[in-house]
Amino acid sequence: MQILLVEDDHSLAQGISHALKLEGFSVNHLDRGEPAVMTIKSNQPDIVILDLGLPDIDGLVVLKRIRNYSKQIPVLILTARTTLDDKIAGLDNGADDYLDKPFEMLELLARLRVLERRLSTSYSNQITIGTVRIDIKAHTVSVDDITTDLSRKEYMVLKSLMENAGNIQTRASLEAKLYSWGDEVSSNALEVHIHHLRKQMPTGFITTVRGVGYRVNR
Repeated sequence: MQILLVEDDHSLAQGISHALKLEGFSVNHLDRGEPAVMTIKSNQPDIVILDLGLPDIDGLVVLKRIRNYSKQIPVLILTARTTLDDKIAGLDNGADDYLDKPFEMLELLARLRVLERRLSTSYSNQITIGTVRIDIKAHTVSVDDITTDLSRKEYMVLKSLMENAGNIQTRASLEAKLYSWGDEVSSNALEVHIHHLRKQMPTGFITTVRGVGYRVNR
């Protein structure tokens, strides 16, 4: 799951990014509104976390531009503006959720899980396909009711494939969910993760679509 964090408080952004990466998210950070709009148009993230008090343009302007481009991208607003009118303005302009500063990281993670479920083919904390089950909240995977140990990135690949069951996930889209900007990625890293996953999954669970990517069938 790729998140774009638009926040000009670098200390706060660093803390959020660190916490989200520990939870398995791929996080990219920008501290200005204009570059955020350009980035969203060229490389659409799964979720946007948007501060309203940006130094170049107001966050509500950024939100309006995002919505002019896409109605589907979930946007969670972070802001110190706590009046009812501010919240109504954010929601009326297309925000999916609104979190006041200061906030607890556990609450931010809980709200992100809600937005994740909206993007997923599943509407609960669990995704089950055949004998394979993922518990999104607990970050666990079981096959035939036996818990299997996966690395964080293997879990992220499997989760993305199962959330989008029936649809091909391209190599580029999977790598974007695994790695943030600036991460060093070896050319065969994704293939290694897929190889390890296949050892843990039922035979034929992950299908290779040659020249395109990978798919898990429903």
